[in-house]
Amino acid sequence: MKKILSGAMMLAVMMGSLSAPALAKPTAEQQHKMDQQLKAMGLPPGLGRWVDDPAEIHQVTLAPLFEKPFACSEHPLGQLHGAGDALGTDCMVVGGFETDRGFAKMYRGDGTKNTDWYGWHTPVHAPIDGVVKYIHLNTETNTPGTMGKPPASMMLFERADGVTVVYAHLTEPVVKVGDHVTAGQVVAIDGNNGVARNPHIHVGAYRGGEPLQIRWDLRAMGKIPGMTDN
Repeated sequence: MKKILSGAMMLAVMMGSLSAPALAKPTAEQQHKMDQQLKAMGLPPGLGRWVDDPAEIHQVTLAPLFEKPFACSEHPLGQLHGAGDALGTDCMVVGGFETDRGFAKMYRGDGTKNTDWYGWHTPVHAPIDGVVKYIHLNTETNTPGTMGKPPASMMLFERADGVTVVYAHLTEPVVKVGDHVTAGQVVAIDGNNGVARNPHIHVGAYRGGEPLQIRWDLRAMGKIPGMTDN
């Protein structure tokens, strides 16, 4: 039988850009044990819990994460099974084309310093109109190329229809638990903490036990000068 991840490793996979093969679905006893481990880490109910692959993939449209061009790497169906990571995406600001020469890239120089990365400390925007349900801060900043320890800094948003969106690896939040936020409102800045190799924001979405594929609001993106002038 395939080995089930420990709570710490499960969270490391869930909240970082660490890909791992799909695992066997845990038994009820194993799930209960993992739920207790996740609870001990201070996670809100449901986040990180096993979710099955949906027969049909549903989508959720979110407000632009940044007011700068960004690129995302999505987790394919079946790669990860934690709520908040399954069908999630890891997003990085791109730059390098400030003039009429150059091409899109993630960092300046050799990328060995956080300040080399175009996304470092870039404002992060709320994905939905909703309520901030949970915030966790990991104050240890990683050096690019080296992953830190979980859990990453996280912020959880909930919409009136039950859609939950989680951000990971952010830092310096400017909102608090219980605050009502509007889609596009600045809530934090981009960071590099937890299971991450470089500055980026992980975004995951789910409703109940169903993971959701993330799509970006292209109309809203079209209203941002930085998105359309390159």
